[in-house]
Amino acid sequence: MAAESSHSLSIKRYIEHPKGSPTVLRLVVGAQLRRLRKERGIGLDEAAKAIRGSSAKISRLERGQGACKERDVADLLTLYGVLDEEERADFLALARKTGTRGWWHRYSDVLPGWFDRHIGLEEAAAMIRTYEVQFIPGLLQTEDYARAVILLGHPRASAEENERRVRLRMERQELLVGENAPRLWAVLDEAALRRPLGSVEVMRDQLRHLIEMSKRPNVTLQVAPFDIGGLAAAGGPVTILRFPEPDLPDVVYLEQLTSALYLDKEEDVDHYLSIMDRLCAAAETPARSVKFLGELLDGLG
Repeated sequence: MAAESSHSLSIKRYIEHPKGSPTVLRLVVGAQLRRLRKERGIGLDEAAKAIRGSSAKISRLERGQGACKERDVADLLTLYGVLDEEERADFLALARKTGTRGWWHRYSDVLPGWFDRHIGLEEAAAMIRTYEVQFIPGLLQTEDYARAVILLGHPRASAEENERRVRLRMERQELLVGENAPRLWAVLDEAALRRPLGSVEVMRDQLRHLIEMSKRPNVTLQVAPFDIGGLAAAGGPVTILRFPEPDLPDVVYLEQLTSALYLDKEEDVDHYLSIMDRLCAAAETPARSVKFLGELLDGLG
């Protein structure tokens, strides 16, 4: 009973949380429904019959992939024996909120569908760990550097469209200075720091910005220099997001050219956590990394 009560309080906290993004609300509902199903020893197929769907639909629902239909949640709660009216009301109130839109929806004309979820996960995360190979991470880019990166990726887009992409990226960065800012732990490959984008002044400003951001209490920067070789290389950019809600699994985000993968299975997450840990151990310390950035800045004249 105490465990069920604590989970009910968890649901209520998200209902009352003014900053709860629809992405994390879907994850919370899904995690609680998965917990209830497993506690009752009910299989995916039996749960699927209760909502007149497939086991794949139950899996998507439990992973928070899409808004939750109230009717589906109500039927699953009945199947799982959740009959208390107040607890059901909390679940259904949260399910209704999963259909709302995040602030980033107003950029939907320039926001690829596969990136929508990532922004929602960023908004909800308590910790964001990221390794970048080609570019400075989007959360740490200056406006001019971001403009150069976006132009590189969208050379045929109109200037107005690309400016909206820049504005979206700048607005994303506001989460790092907000009241409940997540911790950002970024490992920057030396190649990303040395690759010139825009003018020399753009690169100078970007390096200065990284040094300034490293002074923030919630930001940790490390440089992975060329001389560590392939010892801990992840093979490409990796982001791992961790959430304050203990029922929510870590999510690994792997961005590709025109799509992205979101991994939350324990064995996948553990694999990438191991890679990230080795990478952090091999990279320069935060203090040495700031010195490294300063030396690169001095080298630009």
